[in-house]
Amino acid sequence: MRRKDCYSFAFYFALLFCSRQEASAQLRYSVPEEVKVESVVGNVAKDLGLDVPSLPDRRFRVVSGSKDLKFDVNQDNGALYVHKKIDREELCQGSGACLMELKILVENPLEMHYVTVEITDINDHSPNFDEKQQTFEIAEHTLPGRRFQLHAARDPDAGINSIRAYTLTSNDHFELEIPKNYEEKIPFLVLKKSLDREQKHKHSLVLTAIDGGKPPRSGTLNVSIVVLDSNDNRPIFSQETYEITIPENIAFGALILKLNATDQDEDANGEIEYSLGKTLRRKVYETFELDKFSGEITVKGMIDYEENEVYKLDVEASDKGAPPLTGECRVIIKIKDLNDNPPEIEITSLSNTVSEDSKPGTVISLLSVTDKDSEVNGNVITSIISNGPFELKPSYKENIYSVITKELLDREEMTEYEIKIKATDCGEPPLTSSKTFSVQISDVNDNSPLFSQSPFYFYLTENNVAGMSVFSVSATDQDVNENAAISYHIMREGRPNEIMSFLNINSDNGQISALKSFDFETLKTFQFHVAATDSGTPSLSSNVTVNVFILDQNDNPPVILYPVSSNGSAEGVEEIPRNVNAGHLVTKVRAYDADIGYNGWLLFSLQEVTDHSLFGLDRYTGQIRTLRSFTETDEAEHKLVILVKDNGNISLSATATVIVKLVEPKEAFAASDVKSAAKVNEEDNVTFYLIITLGSVSVLFLISIVVLIAMQCSKSTNYSSKYLQETNYDGTLCHSIQYRSGDKRYMLVGPRMSIGSTIVPGSHANTLVLPDRRRASEEVRHPLTKP
Repeated sequence: MRRKDCYSFAFYFALLFCSRQEASAQLRYSVPEEVKVESVVGNVAKDLGLDVPSLPDRRFRVVSGSKDLKFDVNQDNGALYVHKKIDREELCQGSGACLMELKILVENPLEMHYVTVEITDINDHSPNFDEKQQTFEIAEHTLPGRRFQLHAARDPDAGINSIRAYTLTSNDHFELEIPKNYEEKIPFLVLKKSLDREQKHKHSLVLTAIDGGKPPRSGTLNVSIVVLDSNDNRPIFSQETYEITIPENIAFGALILKLNATDQDEDANGEIEYSLGKTLRRKVYETFELDKFSGEITVKGMIDYEENEVYKLDVEASDKGAPPLTGECRVIIKIKDLNDNPPEIEITSLSNTVSEDSKPGTVISLLSVTDKDSEVNGNVITSIISNGPFELKPSYKENIYSVITKELLDREEMTEYEIKIKATDCGEPPLTSSKTFSVQISDVNDNSPLFSQSPFYFYLTENNVAGMSVFSVSATDQDVNENAAISYHIMREGRPNEIMSFLNINSDNGQISALKSFDFETLKTFQFHVAATDSGTPSLSSNVTVNVFILDQNDNPPVILYPVSSNGSAEGVEEIPRNVNAGHLVTKVRAYDADIGYNGWLLFSLQEVTDHSLFGLDRYTGQIRTLRSFTETDEAEHKLVILVKDNGNISLSATATVIVKLVEPKEAFAASDVKSAAKVNEEDNVTFYLIITLGSVSVLFLISIVVLIAMQCSKSTNYSSKYLQETNYDGTLCHSIQYRSGDKRYMLVGPRMSIGSTIVPGSHANTLVLPDRRRASEEVRHPLTKP
């Protein structure tokens, strides 16, 4: 670095620690190791939220990190890019995360920001053998089953990208074996069929090492087998595996083991030389030395337990026969440590599931705590550090504990507990370890089903299809499995109820179907009870009240009350003087509809008339009046056909026929006067009754609102019928119908129902009883409609 740059660098650091405008931020990026040079990793300026127009005035510099910086910052746009080629295996060895910590200095104003770049591994290395060729000399009388150790491949990639398998060229005499008792994958060539030098004196095979990348990479080793004659005994070690323990501070040159192998052959075929396997890790050759004549293993290098706690040496003993035979053994050297072993917790028995009705003191788990260290370093203190209704109870045997419940459990409050056991030894400094396991709380049937609402209100349109589902009830149970499996049934206890016999409920899902079609004009509301029972042992149940309100449908056509002829048809004859003026009331068509609301709101129209210029019809009242005075040329008799229809979605109608006869006024005056007086009296009475009806409906409406609010607050079982608001509701009386029965007079009122309007269960809903103020001889009042 030039001196000027050094001064500038020191100046920036001085400003960094002294300036009050110091700012910092932490950014993190991730790039694969195969990323190309000049590739952008991320935009530091953008991610730090720096003002884009100010970027030309600001400078970015990587001021810390590795001496061989792999990344740099673009001064124009603040982009962090790859400056030099990245090799993850060169930067980070092993399978852990490869992180590069960078410090970014931003000038004008001076700021320091921290950037972490993670280098992710890719499968960019193929498995590689240290040697490309390996040759074996095997006597032809070698018995099948003999093993020959092959070179192991190396792959600097980490994790799944490392070596996963070996394959061998298919042949008749050899097969591949990977011993499972070795921690690393070491391939062995196994003779499966005896060799015959006279048939074939040399075999050439290819050993392939395959890694776990996608796509996988591979490397090959050429294996040559030279078939030799004679020397049919190989050296045999006294043990197949030697295992010794040495302290980590053992002195250089110390003898740790003397191997002993024997050969039943004589002379040169029985003379043995020892050698270390050629496929061991480099660290083994740097740490230990084997005397090829005596078989003594001595310490050659520094032994550090923190670097390696166990060494595994593959040793070959070869005789001097022609060809030479070899025997193998494995030497396992364990390093004795100081107090750097944390305690070990072993779960010897565990009840993963505990019933929620278990009594305090129930054993959940048995565990043992051990420490590889000795004396005071091996003494362990154990405790539970997680929250929960559990405690540790020591056993009569040292370091054996049981985990027990200390209070009652409730699965509905907590279904699972994480129990963490902590063990700390008494070494200096002390070491700690922990073990966590889960305990599931099993259910008992201690919760009754709970309905989603109580009571239920359902609104059912009349003329429903018999046998179809009309509504459903649902309940939940806080228990699980069979304890929460709910079945439904209709409670039929108590006095007989005809309606209940027409209801059926699906016991599995609470779907209720009606076995009959309901008629609003016959039944407006009914009530029944449904019980929900779980499948626990013993089972628990609850019940709910279901209130059903039948909604009106336009299923009744208008009924003509006047005119009605003697034979029952809607036909009448009216006689009027020829000299009446325009606006004269000829007659009034009266009709009613058993439906309510819009379905019962009647409108009148002239469907057929002899002369349209003579008569007019009020569409709301049904009154027929003259439009002009009669002339001598007008016919003496006129036929009017009146269409009466309701306002249902699909309107229903009826027709009435009125024959109007014109008579000379000489005899009609007296009758006309009497009739006019009667009509005036009738209109006055109608107006009076209409006022009474409107007042009664308003009072009933207010009373119903008050009663409904009171019952909703008190949750009483006596509920009022409630109807949904109809479209285009204007809140006015649609029509009323007066009729006589015996000595009483009734008025059928058909208001359009609004939200909050009620009908007391069991009442006739739209029927009012009015006092009879007419003389006995007066005619029956006909329907009134809203003007």
